[in-house]
Amino acid sequence: MDHLEPEDDIEGKAGVMTKAELVDEVARVVQLTKKQAETIVNIVFDSIVDSLRSGQKIELRGFGSFRLRSRKSRTGRNPKTGEKVEVPSKKIPYFKPGKELKELINKVMEAAVAADGAVPSDGGGSV
Repeated sequence: MDHLEPEDDIEGKAGVMTKAELVDEVARVVQLTKKQAETIVNIVFDSIVDSLRSGQKIELRGFGSFRLRSRKSRTGRNPKTGEKVEVPSKKIPYFKPGKELKELINKVMEAAVAADGAVPSDGGGSV
């Protein structure tokens, strides 16, 4: 996170960062080949998935935590037919951003607003 500066152009980076763009960024910052960076990114993602599958919580200090949440079974409705259907219980991954990540995001947003006097498109509410 140290390589990101508040004066980086937020507007120009709006949208979605793809896995390929993440690999490119890792390769650029750490000066690795794209293949090496892709291996690192895949290892990180696979480790997170494997830990969640085994029921572990992942805590990345300053960034956030990943955990599983359980959803109970319920009776749903088929939107096409209106027919009742049983939706089984399931576990879903959940990410909770850490305090430091929230502060970094808000600091960058505040710097951008101060630079051009614009109001953030989300209304400037808290995370």
